[in-house]
Amino acid sequence: MRVSTVFTAALRMVNLADPPPGFATDPFPVYDDLLASARVCPQPDGSYVISGHADLSVIYRDTSLYISDKKSVFGPRFGEDSALYRHHTTSLVFNDPPLHSRVRRIMSSALAPKAIARMEPGLETSVHRLLGELPVRPDLISDFAARIPIEVIGNLLDIPPSERSPLRDWSLAILGALEPVTSTEQQASGNAAVTEFSAFLKDLIARRRQTPGDPQTDVLTRLIAGETDGLLSEEELVQNCIFILNAGHETTTNLIGNGLALLCDDESARHDLRAAPDRIDGFVEEVLRFRSPNQFGNRQTTKAVSFGGQSIPAGANLHLCIGAANRDPEVFKAPGRFDMTRSPNRHLAFAAGPHVCIGLTLARLEARIALVRFLERFPRFAVTRRVPGGRIRFHGFTELRADLSER
Repeated sequence: MRVSTVFTAALRMVNLADPPPGFATDPFPVYDDLLASARVCPQPDGSYVISGHADLSVIYRDTSLYISDKKSVFGPRFGEDSALYRHHTTSLVFNDPPLHSRVRRIMSSALAPKAIARMEPGLETSVHRLLGELPVRPDLISDFAARIPIEVIGNLLDIPPSERSPLRDWSLAILGALEPVTSTEQQASGNAAVTEFSAFLKDLIARRRQTPGDPQTDVLTRLIAGETDGLLSEEELVQNCIFILNAGHETTTNLIGNGLALLCDDESARHDLRAAPDRIDGFVEEVLRFRSPNQFGNRQTTKAVSFGGQSIPAGANLHLCIGAANRDPEVFKAPGRFDMTRSPNRHLAFAAGPHVCIGLTLARLEARIALVRFLERFPRFAVTRRVPGGRIRFHGFTELRADLSER
């Protein structure tokens, strides 16, 4: 009876289909309660929220008991003839080998450390230009944080700058349809975005076949070569180009935006970074832990399993609460305190195991350059208005107004 009462109480705290007021904006008090009393929290639909760091680490690394394939979930949710179903069941993130292995192998070489090092001068130039274009009272999300990953991904796929304007809206619409509960309008918007983006990419691919780019720097040319070699179908090629945008856009935007907000809130961290910019690595890692841009991952069980004495059947959908795991007191001392000197910092912001984020090195580089250069240019900036993103899966701001008049 005691265990049942605990799980019932936890369910009231974090029913993802009907979360408590304010949960999307500030989920961390709920996470604290889950970690204290219900690290495995059953949901009304038969799924489970898993919040412990050790449990997530086990799940991420075991690809036989916990699979990424979501066809059985996305079919009823999106409809098997929908564009969203076609995209999410073909992209890297919701697939296991052999598709996952084929696509990841092609992408990994393009995002290897040496390849990313070659991107750094161009990224420095882009950030410098964006900072110079900021008005005195900008929105740091739309005017700065969101523009950086769009430029980087646009360059990775060698999309002409004049054709990049729809990319952010397409990404937001597609990822918005992954929220635990979505409206008919959100699904329609997501389907339209996949359809429009697919048509855009097919045209771009046709042009790139006519005039290939440098496969050392142009991921699209590299993926087209994979199609030619029989490693990818045209559908896999198109949907994984969409995945590259989705995987690298909103999460990196949130990482930079959350970092800017924390710099405004934490005078000590701001002072330390101004005095020693080389400490930016620790700052970025703590932003990733403390305000994880991606709060939830998902897996599905292939056999019955047990966590913390709670039995979970085969075929159950697991909501892996990254945001809670990154504040697990069993792993992190004083987890509710932002500490840029924290070491070790074994956060799971990029997941772990075979599905660890393929772009983690690039995301870190974008955040480091963006935050250090911003602080150099505007050391006394003030945030004047914050509009939370309002999403459960992704944590950030849709608007972050600032005053840059004091330099």
